[in-house]
Amino acid sequence: MPVYNLKNPFVAHLSKARMLTTPASAKDTRHYEIDLSGSEMEFLPGDSLAVKPTNCPELVDEIIATLKLDPEAVVMSPAKQEKPLREALLADAVITAPDKKFLKALAEKVGDEASEWAGLLEVDQKKALADYLWGREIIDFLLAHPASWEPQEFVSVLKKLNVRLYSIASSLKAYPEQVHLTVATVTYDSMGRKRKGVCSTFLSDRVDATTPIPTFITPGKGFRLPEPEDDTPIIMVGPGTGIAPFRAFLQERRATEAKGKAWLFFGDQTRVNDFLYEEEWEQYQEDGYLHELDLAFSRDQDHKIYVQTRMKERAADFWAWLEEGAIVYVCGDASRMAGDVDKAMHEIIEEQGGRSAEEAAAYVDQMKKDKRYRRDVY
Repeated sequence: MPVYNLKNPFVAHLSKARMLTTPASAKDTRHYEIDLSGSEMEFLPGDSLAVKPTNCPELVDEIIATLKLDPEAVVMSPAKQEKPLREALLADAVITAPDKKFLKALAEKVGDEASEWAGLLEVDQKKALADYLWGREIIDFLLAHPASWEPQEFVSVLKKLNVRLYSIASSLKAYPEQVHLTVATVTYDSMGRKRKGVCSTFLSDRVDATTPIPTFITPGKGFRLPEPEDDTPIIMVGPGTGIAPFRAFLQERRATEAKGKAWLFFGDQTRVNDFLYEEEWEQYQEDGYLHELDLAFSRDQDHKIYVQTRMKERAADFWAWLEEGAIVYVCGDASRMAGDVDKAMHEIIEEQGGRSAEEAAAYVDQMKKDKRYRRDVY
């Protein structure tokens, strides 16, 4: 089988895309089907697809115009390749998020004008710098602090544009020579400007069937299903796009006629607008591969309900499954959801298992050692 990686990606193409949320949703979440024909690429549920995007052409052109540079000027790109400036900024450089190297170089050019941020570049100011930079992009600094840059000088202070990893939302056994993704398109307003997530808007705005999509697989070794003949129960917690690997899990379990029980916790904002893959979960229930389904739509009632709320409402059953040896999988937001789910699980173990906080922590630690608590959070 060919080996694909950052230096040798497989150039795939989009075969199908569709909206998963309705136009009335506050989110824009989409399903993508990417054709891997001829790649001989193999992956397992729990793996991720690395996608190498290109930057927004409008933003590239605005930066070049602001700096009054020649788009055809040849530069050595952050990927160590000689190419025209515009191509280097499109394909190889981070042109959104400013970092210390860029800010230091700009501060040297503008002197006292940099006082607003120069003091935040010290080692002990990491959080303050991150707070200051939230919602700010390189173009904001270039517009606010005009300075003269040579093409190579500017490119040399930019980081290399990296791949983005997406949890794979399909099983090869169910969809040979394809890979499916579940992606929320990131757009927001800040500093009076519309911002775009680099890779999510690459997929939503700039990819059609002819667009090359450089890809490779990143194994998720810690996020694996039990063997099909193993009757160990599984509990899957995946709100929002965290649902992706569990779609792959259930496709795989149906294809292999897996024996164990499965329980899914899914949540989003509203049922009518944000219930991703609703018909599929209902079909898995009918087919006997999804035994429990608990839903948490946070804005469908006056008080907020989240997946951890549903876990605690089902505390007795959750504890019973844990005592049967269930593996708990959590996928999605690392900043809040994953911590809230972890806290809820500790509380369930305390209350239902009659454990102290310390004993509950030890129980969870043992689950981790036994690979019964697995997280894919970002």
